Amino acid sequence: MENNERNPVLITREDFDLIRPFIGGSSDDNNKMSLSYELKRAIIVNDDAFPPYTIKLNSQVSIVDIETQKISEFTIVLPRYVNMPAKKISVLSPMGAALIGFKKGDEVEWQIPAGLKRFQILDVVNT
Repeated sequence: MENNERNPVLITREDFDLIRPFIGGSSDDNNKMSLSYELKRAIIVNDDAFPPYTIKLNSQVSIVDIETQKISEFTIVLPRYVNMPAKKISVLSPMGAALIGFKKGDEVEWQIPAGLKRFQILDVVNT
């Protein structure tokens, strides 16, 4: 099921305020597979009301590619904190944009450089 067929993503007010300046007046607002589109339709909640096991900035995430069954683990961070050897990926990357705001157990379909992929979120750890 594509992200745009699901309920709006959840995002904390703090994360929304940190991510929004990177999007600016993006022309991707109508592209259903863009971070700009997801933010435009997101439900913004206070940090203390954010559901457990939901992906936000600094979440440690474990996903499985539904087609290949390959498991990947990484942390989603702001661009300035990207560190590939430490498995820290940008929220602006295709994978980071695809997953932000979704929760453990969700299936997410997203266009990444390798093509259209479906992932299931296996685990989310928020610190």
